[in-house]
Amino acid sequence: MANVVLCGMKSWELIDAAPVPDSGAIMRLMRQGGEVVISVNHRELMRNTAHSSEDALAELACERLVDQEHSRLVIGGLGMGFTLASALSYLGPEAQVVVAELVPAVVRWNRKILGDFADHPLDDPRSEVYEGDVRDLIGHAPARWDAILLDVDNGPTGFTRDTNNQLYSARGLDRAFGALKPRGLLAVWSAAPAHAFGRRLERAGFSTECVHLWSRGRQVGRRHVVWIGRRS
Repeated sequence: MANVVLCGMKSWELIDAAPVPDSGAIMRLMRQGGEVVISVNHRELMRNTAHSSEDALAELACERLVDQEHSRLVIGGLGMGFTLASALSYLGPEAQVVVAELVPAVVRWNRKILGDFADHPLDDPRSEVYEGDVRDLIGHAPARWDAILLDVDNGPTGFTRDTNNQLYSARGLDRAFGALKPRGLLAVWSAAPAHAFGRRLERAGFSTECVHLWSRGRQVGRRHVVWIGRRS
């Protein structure tokens, strides 16, 4: 085991590391005591003790679904499984959730090391994993999905991989719009307000809503945003 310094402050135990496809970046799974962090090039993406906004991404989308019992959802980005677990808690037994995860190691971590944190949502028969780019998944499915939830990179202002920005571009939003059923929802987690992204959502034809959140809930932690767009 090797130790590295994360954010220049604490010494963390390196559990595992894996390359991020097509980026040259390295994703690391780190641990210190009861805290576990996923970072990219030593910049934190997520941790097991601060996931309120990830939970809320699914909550905000599922509460607005036309039919929670039979909905078909896509989640872009598995992370530590919290968004998936939250979505499954709102959906009926006939629903389906497909999680697109670009880094195969993240899927492996969730099946073993990280599984307990979100109560093993990948074991739920309603969930399915697509190992690949979420753009490819939604790009080949016209009017198929009731909701698309994106928690990829750092949101519309990402830093993990330049091609992630294409997901939030005008062309990417047009692709998401076409993949949704009428009245379908696009929900996007963002680390910052990203008002320019809200304007792109509107130009793509979505009616939009912006919800401000706290990473640790109850006005604790960092301020995050979830953008909700509904296909008219």
